Amino acid sequence: MRFHDREQAGRALTEALCRQLGGVPPDPLVLALAPGGVPVGAAVATVLGAQFDVLVARRRTGQVCCAGG
Repeated sequence: MRFHDREQAGRALTEALCRQLGGVPPDPLVLALAPGGVPVGAAVATVLGAQFDVLVARRRTGQVCCAGG
């Protein structure tokens, strides 16, 4: 499925979520991962009338070493 933009994707996600849950969940909270998830999360939160917050994560670079290995 293709979307015009991430906002449209967020609205479609909200519709699918509400169908799956049988309506809008009580007191919803939407968390979005920056940067790409913010427009999607904002659209979901707007449609649901939900609280909205953004999580910022850093991409790890370089080699990751396991303990003992």
